[in-house]
Amino acid sequence: MASIALESVTKIYPNGFEAVHELDLKVADGEFMVIVGPSGCGKTTALRMVAGLEEITSGRLKIGDRVVNHVTSKDRDIAMVFQNYALYPHMTVGENIGFSLGLRNISKGDIKAKVAEAATMLGLTPYLNRKPGQLSGGQRQRVAMGRAIVREPSVFLMDEPLSNLDAKLRVQMRTEVRRIQRRIGVATLYVTHDQTEAMTMGDRVAVMSAGILQQCDAPNNLYNKPKNLFVAAFIGSPSMNLFEATIANDGQSLQLGSQTVSLSSALHQLQPELAKYSGQQVVVGIRAEDLPLAEGDALHGPTLSGEVEAVEELGSELLVHFSVDATRVVPKTVTDESSDDFVAQVPINIAGEGIARVQPRAKVKVGERAQFAVYSERIQFFDAASHNAIG
Repeated sequence: MASIALESVTKIYPNGFEAVHELDLKVADGEFMVIVGPSGCGKTTALRMVAGLEEITSGRLKIGDRVVNHVTSKDRDIAMVFQNYALYPHMTVGENIGFSLGLRNISKGDIKAKVAEAATMLGLTPYLNRKPGQLSGGQRQRVAMGRAIVREPSVFLMDEPLSNLDAKLRVQMRTEVRRIQRRIGVATLYVTHDQTEAMTMGDRVAVMSAGILQQCDAPNNLYNKPKNLFVAAFIGSPSMNLFEATIANDGQSLQLGSQTVSLSSALHQLQPELAKYSGQQVVVGIRAEDLPLAEGDALHGPTLSGEVEAVEELGSELLVHFSVDATRVVPKTVTDESSDDFVAQVPINIAGEGIARVQPRAKVKVGERAQFAVYSERIQFFDAASHNAIG
């Protein structure tokens, strides 16, 4: 078993484009680390450098105690699971799983035993004599994992392995992949563009944008304590509501468009750095679930009102889209046509639309105004210039 350490790893292509900038990331032995970000953010390039499929321009890559910058892929003691399975169609499931072992001059008896063990772990025993074309997508992905498992590598690398599966099967396979990884206990680096997949699978999640690591943290911390506007907007579904606002000179309230939202004394105790922003413009972030309909005692506390534009009925909850006269801030990613990998972060300001997550039987109607309770202790604050979290 081994860890993975990227130390100021940078990738610059011959045309001068920098795909990954001084990436510092460590995956501990047995840890499941997920790299997530929009298309072109550098996550796959980072994985390919660990795999030895891309050369490292600068920095140092270690697997265990060994620096592997110039070690060939086949000598890095890694196993990789790809998006497209890469199975041999003319071979049976058992032959596919054991193929790499046959190249290492392992005896047929040992190969059979290792294949049987992996098949049992993956629920593939009844299918060992079938060809890949006779299997479902989920079963083929398990075969690809089985082929990696029998090699008993130091680390696992997974490049969007579930992206070809339908939505229901992806949910099932997320649990399967995590169960298997915990049982094997091998350091795993997993790449995906799906933030829900990242949040539900990773021990820690590394969020990238424009080749730069934005934040690496436990899923709960990414959601509740984003370090900047990009992470705040990217993590969570629906995205965090982000609005321009001004903190009053006395620091006791927010001016959000034409509405005034009072700030509790508890908030200032939790975030003493806010005192420096009295009288200044900031960006405030409020999660959809932190805007319940104002009812009962909540009507006498801080509220935010808006005209209901749409209501999404999801069975267990309602997503209420409402408009306010505040300016909404959206960190947007823009891809340069000259490179498939280039992504720049460009915050833009648009008309104010918010989203609230409310109870499924709540009485809200399109075209009417609704009042939402605001719990100021849960508001996230960001510097308007740097876009970094305050406090």
